[in-house]
Amino acid sequence: MAIVVVGGNSRNIGKTSVVASLIARLPELHWTAFKITQYGHGFCTADGKPCACQAEEACVAITPERDSASGTDSSRFLSAGAARSFWVRTRIGMLAEAMLRVSEVIESSENCILESNSVLDFLTPDLYLTVLDPSVADFKDSARRLLSRADAILVPTHDGAPALIPDLAAIAGKPILSISPPEFLSDAVVEFVRLRLAATGTARG
Repeated sequence: MAIVVVGGNSRNIGKTSVVASLIARLPELHWTAFKITQYGHGFCTADGKPCACQAEEACVAITPERDSASGTDSSRFLSAGAARSFWVRTRIGMLAEAMLRVSEVIESSENCILESNSVLDFLTPDLYLTVLDPSVADFKDSARRLLSRADAILVPTHDGAPALIPDLAAIAGKPILSISPPEFLSDAVVEFVRLRLAATGTARG
């Protein structure tokens, strides 16, 4: 089984689109997809807005997506062709508990793709891609801390031109691949993922 993680330096920079596009472009891998959302103090870490994802009945909730047209991120994964899609909601500081339950789903899957930075504290994926958009000033602590673990840096284009990458020691020598809206993906990224997973020999399907 292959495990791919997609993270990024901030919100609204194309992470969900990257996940959905990889699912669509590599359908033979029969993905199980996860959207990880953490909440606390009334605000959601996914978008910084007053929190609507808090599970009233528990501090951890894992919801299988059933509707591919609901408009949620997890429904986008299902619409893109994921075999299964889950929305994982957890209070800040309780991701470890959530990951115990996520691991059970992972074990019953062919291949998995997760949108999150913080899951890297609890698993070692076969491939970690991070979206880095220098035009966005915000830089999540988790993204900065885990940047050195990225296998490739995905940089969104703006007006057709790649953004200028800051001189960060953590990304020295790493592949830097351009991604373009609205899909926020490219043939080069798809081929990179395909070749890396083939090299590990972990992917099923």
